[in-house]
Amino acid sequence: MRGGTIAVVGGSIAGCAVATAAARAGAGEVVVLERTRGRLQDRGVGLCIHDDRAAELGASGTLPRGIAAHPLERRRWVVRDDAHGAGGRVIWEQPFPFHSYHWGLLWQGLRESVPDGVVYRQGEAVTGVEETGDAGADVRLAGGSVERYNLVVGADGYRSVVRAALCPDSRPQYAGYVCWRGNFDAELLAGLGSVADSAPEAGTTVCFPGGSCVVYRIPGPKGPRVNWVLYAAPPRDGQLRLDDPTSFPPGGLTPGLAGHLAELLDREFPPYWGRALALTDPADTFVQPIYDMETARTAAGRLLLAGDAASVVRPHNTSGAAKALQDATALADGWRRCGSFEELLRGYEETRGAAGRELVALARRLGRAQVERTPAWAAMDGGEMAAWWRGQLGGAPGIGGRAMTP
Repeated sequence: MRGGTIAVVGGSIAGCAVATAAARAGAGEVVVLERTRGRLQDRGVGLCIHDDRAAELGASGTLPRGIAAHPLERRRWVVRDDAHGAGGRVIWEQPFPFHSYHWGLLWQGLRESVPDGVVYRQGEAVTGVEETGDAGADVRLAGGSVERYNLVVGADGYRSVVRAALCPDSRPQYAGYVCWRGNFDAELLAGLGSVADSAPEAGTTVCFPGGSCVVYRIPGPKGPRVNWVLYAAPPRDGQLRLDDPTSFPPGGLTPGLAGHLAELLDREFPPYWGRALALTDPADTFVQPIYDMETARTAAGRLLLAGDAASVVRPHNTSGAAKALQDATALADGWRRCGSFEELLRGYEETRGAAGRELVALARRLGRAQVERTPAWAAMDGGEMAAWWRGQLGGAPGIGGRAMTP
C-alpha cells in the first residue's frame, strides 16, 4: 500500500508513535488531531518498559534512541516489621529487567521523531467519527467542520471518540479500588538516611493488607526523581468520585484526601517508605479510580484503535507504553505487507485484538492478588512468594507484555 490519508485522533504517546509509523510505512498524508493546547511534556508520571520490549521496539524504529531512561534490575517486596528497622523486612527479591521513563520526556522524544511531513494540529477536539463506506470515514471537529480520511486511527485514550463509533458498547469499568500517584526529587531521600533496598537499580513494592505500592527511580527534566504508585481501597467517606478515572489530577487533592493518604502511610508502611512518599509535593500527587476495558474488536471498516483506546489495562502489568508502541509497529508492518485497507485492518485485529485482551486478563489477576485479595504477606517466605507470583501470571512468561513475534 502506498498513499492514502490517515487521521490519528490523539497526539500523546500512542498517537505520535502511530503517526510516525504510518508515515514511514508509506501513507500519503498523516494528520494528528490533538484536543489539548498545553504542553503534554508537563505530565510527570513514571512508566516502565521491559528491556526485551525496548530492544524489539528500538530495532523497529518505533522507540527512538536517546530518550532518557533509568535502568532497573531487581524488585524487592517489603512488609512493615519494626524488628527489622525503618525500611521494613524484605520477603522476596525478583529480577526486574526494565527501564523506567518520565512520561513527558518519552512523549517529547516521540514527538520530535514525528516526520516533518506529518501535520500535527493541537487544539483540535474531535466530537465524532462516522464511516462512509469504501470512501473512508468522516471526522467531525468541535468547530463544526467535517474532514474525510481513508483511515481513522483512535489513539485518544480511555474516552476514545473513535472507539465509541467502532464499539459503542465497550466502556471502561471500575475495578473497585484506587491508585494514588506521585513523584519527587530523588535528592530528597538523602535527608531520610539509607536503607538496603533504596538502591537506584532496585524497585520496591511495599506490601500491606488490602493494597501495595511500587516505588522506583525515573529520569526527570531536572534530574532523577522517585516515582510511586499506591493501590488501595477508596476512602469510605465519599470524598472521591468513582465514575471518572481522572477525578483528582495533580494539585487537585482536597485536604480530606491528603489526610487519608497520610493516615494510610502512617498505619501500613515501614517508617522509611512512609516518610519517603510524604516528601511528595501536593502539586505532584493525584488519585484516580482504577478502570479496565477490553473491546470486542480493535479494527473494522476504516476505523482502527491503538493504545488505551483499544484496551484499558490496569497498571500492574507495566505494559501500557510498550503495548501502544507495539500497536504502532503492527500498523506499519501491515501497511508494508498488505494490498488493501481491508487486509490491513483484518490482520491488525487478529494480532493486536488478542494481545490487548490477554493483557487485560493478566492485569485483572494481578490486581486481585495485589489489592483485592492480598495474601498474608508477612507470613510468606521467598519460595511462597515465588509460587504466589507464578499463580498470578497464569502461564504468561512475565509482566511487561509479550514479544510481537515468537
